[in-house]
Amino acid sequence: MAPMMDWSDRHCRSLHRVLSRRTLLYSEMVTSGAVLNGDREKLLGFDAGQHPVALQLGGSEPADLAAAARIGEDWGYDEINLNVGCPSDRVQSGRFGACLMREPQLVADCMAAMAAAVSVPVTVKCRIGVDDQDPEQSLFELVDLSAQAGVTTFVVHARKAWLKGLSPKENRDVPPLDYPLVHRLKRERPDLTIVINGGIPDLDVALAQLEHVDGAMLGRAAYHEPGLLGQVDRRVFGEDVADIDAFEAVELYKPYMAAQLAAGVHLAAMSRHMLGLFHGLPGARAWRRILTIDGVKAGAGLEVVDRALSAVRQAVDAREARALDAVAS
Repeated sequence: MAPMMDWSDRHCRSLHRVLSRRTLLYSEMVTSGAVLNGDREKLLGFDAGQHPVALQLGGSEPADLAAAARIGEDWGYDEINLNVGCPSDRVQSGRFGACLMREPQLVADCMAAMAAAVSVPVTVKCRIGVDDQDPEQSLFELVDLSAQAGVTTFVVHARKAWLKGLSPKENRDVPPLDYPLVHRLKRERPDLTIVINGGIPDLDVALAQLEHVDGAMLGRAAYHEPGLLGQVDRRVFGEDVADIDAFEAVELYKPYMAAQLAAGVHLAAMSRHMLGLFHGLPGARAWRRILTIDGVKAGAGLEVVDRALSAVRQAVDAREARALDAVAS
């Protein structure tokens, strides 16, 4: 699951974990400066049940990134990832994110410092290039220099980032995807682990990508329709397990929500990540409405979730009853 600002927080990751035991989960991007100087519990804390989970860092100072990586490892993260793909203006002004595609040697220096500081894997998430760069040169140069620094895993968003003229949202959709270039990277660098990202809408496409690369990263598609993750352990990892459906996911997530509510966390902080769980099912609109309206009220608790769940069950039961009536007639 991709790192997504404002979305892939600790509560989101705990929901995703009940849907899939095997999927590697990524944190939101956290800057090295925030890790060194900010509230680490707020920025880095997470439930132990989330493993395996990776921490994504943003930054461009090797010493700061090394120190932040060491802290991330101490907090229990299984991987430390460097963001070389975010195209936002704020990130550019801080000299990190996608603009680092122009400075592949600096990226390699950062990765070498991080690798020397921790025992967990250090990885790179990058674009294929930025602006007028030739992706065949920019991607391979960045990968090769970082590989020389000891990096063996690269997550490649198979689009350029246009740092001038496109918003971060447009940069997720407008630049054309170049999956074949990422496939070629894997063919020509077979010793490296290459994970493809960008525009993957469902598990059928993800599985097709796995014919060419080592991994596929889902982002907004799986966030908006978390039920996709309920099929991953069976379909992707080949486990002999039943899929986790939306109803079961809610029940599995409830103990986490109860513990967080007892710790003073607002229900809406958790329920907002559940809005897409019943995508395509009768009652999905009622589910979203109840969670959105009642879930934000002061003192809202699991009774709100139960009420929303009951609305979905009633709608599903009504559809099944109509179907039986139609067969009988």
